[in-house]
Amino acid sequence: MPIPPEVTGEEIDPDVRQELMSLPKGLAEDVSRNLVMVAQLIDEDPEKAYGYSRVALRLASRVAAVREAAGFAAYATQKYSEALAEFRAARRMSGGVELWPVMADCERGLGRPERALAMAGEPEVQKLDKAGQVEMRLVAAGARRDLGQLDAAIVTLQSPELASSAVHPWTARLRYAYADALLAAGREGEAREWFAKALEADKDGATDASDRLAEMDGVEFVDAFDESEESQESGVVELDDEDEDDEDDRDGDKG
Repeated sequence: MPIPPEVTGEEIDPDVRQELMSLPKGLAEDVSRNLVMVAQLIDEDPEKAYGYSRVALRLASRVAAVREAAGFAAYATQKYSEALAEFRAARRMSGGVELWPVMADCERGLGRPERALAMAGEPEVQKLDKAGQVEMRLVAAGARRDLGQLDAAIVTLQSPELASSAVHPWTARLRYAYADALLAAGREGEAREWFAKALEADKDGATDASDRLAEMDGVEFVDAFDESEESQESGVVELDDEDEDDEDDRDGDKG
């Protein structure tokens, strides 16, 4: 797959570059450039990112960072079985636990919420950092919802992290998930309150909390440009106040 010449591979995370140093220099550069493309495209064009991840995987399948990147690219395209296999391989190579929550979410994607819940109770969870533990809580709550256990999902999300007024990178998503679970349970007043709290913490637009709030408040956003186009297409010309007065004067002269 073609890679723009301005992508040198130097843009890659230093830890990943360190891993790639075990490869011959030319090969390491090719792999790093493909990994940069994965990182750049995974949100806006996951299918393309997946393609670049496959190239990197073909070149360096024994590097944990490459297996991890391939896992996330497969995950982004909902290839959950493939993603899970790559995450397991990366975990075996690195010995870390940070991929545990996304591995559990792959189990959900494969229609196995019970396995995700079982993973939420494993000792690995205690080894996760705070962000990882919050992520695991989100996955477990999602698994409860998959099983139709709404009340249990709500309880799962109730935690010191949810109650805290401090804002962390995961705060908006945690509050949003809680609001969404409350709404699904018919607790609209509480849901609105938590969507508002999610929006307050969502500085990067990671959620659509503002849209959900507007929807709950019955607010509809109309695109003025589209409205104008529709008027022109239907042959309707909107007159402003001055035009209407001129029209009335002309009618009076005719009379």
